[in-house]
Amino acid sequence: MFDSINAMVNYAKTGGPLRMTVATAEDTDVLLAVKKAVQNGIIEPILIGDEYKIKSMMDSYAYNFNAEIIDAKSDGEACEKSIKMVSSGEAQMVMKGLVHTSTFLKAVLNKEWGLRQSELLSFISMFIFSGCLRKRPILMTDPAINIMPTIMEKKAIIENAVSVAHKLGIKTPNVALVCAVETVSPNMQATIDAAVLSKMNDRGQIKGCIVDGPLAFDNIISMNAAEHKGIKSPVAGNTDIIVVPYIEVGNVLYKTFNFFSVDFCAGVIAGARAPIVVTSRSDSHEVKYNSIVMASLLSKADPKIS
Repeated sequence: MFDSINAMVNYAKTGGPLRMTVATAEDTDVLLAVKKAVQNGIIEPILIGDEYKIKSMMDSYAYNFNAEIIDAKSDGEACEKSIKMVSSGEAQMVMKGLVHTSTFLKAVLNKEWGLRQSELLSFISMFIFSGCLRKRPILMTDPAINIMPTIMEKKAIIENAVSVAHKLGIKTPNVALVCAVETVSPNMQATIDAAVLSKMNDRGQIKGCIVDGPLAFDNIISMNAAEHKGIKSPVAGNTDIIVVPYIEVGNVLYKTFNFFSVDFCAGVIAGARAPIVVTSRSDSHEVKYNSIVMASLLSKADPKIS
């Protein structure tokens, strides 16, 4: 299991750097993240976008790293060129730069040369917290792509996250379905979905993990809170993957985590044929760098890692 930032970085370095395209690279935080990843031997970057702006920014801010630069006349063209290079095997990873997620995902999902592999793409973030919370990583999904997923879409979201957890060395991840309460209520659809998904896991329809829910957030994070409420669950207080019911919950949690006492934050899209780095435009260069590390690690990781 990768239980520290250094362990993740060291593993991401193994076997040499991966070629990574950056769609619309003309962004200071993106270039800072790429620079750090290059200096640490994690990637060989291919910067795609407005060639003049990219070169001007690299000169202005003294970004002293080697990179191939490919000109693109529009955001759409930059995304297309970036995805096509990964799809053809010329690069192993792709990162979203200063471009709207919808434009980027349109290229990712292109039926002819896109990167879709599974039924559904989902965003998975990883956090390591400081303070009273454990140092072991917690994954959360999906705060960015799927707006109001159905039960079967939530099943796919769980399966994507479990696949990522396995590559991180978590053999049987504990999956918590977060809701406002920990009991099933006919007036709260999220609790009904959680109960159904938990039973699907019991019956072997969702494999490779332990799923429980509905669970309120305090039960997920704190064993004491779960015990105080009389909740008996192998997942409560020992969660590896938090699954949110819909995008608003995930978006708020992601940004809350990222602004309060987090040692490590990263995010990738799962369900594609190659690692995809997608971060918020407001994320710091450290979050963007961490996401490159995570994507490289997942590209190289063996699911059997212990």
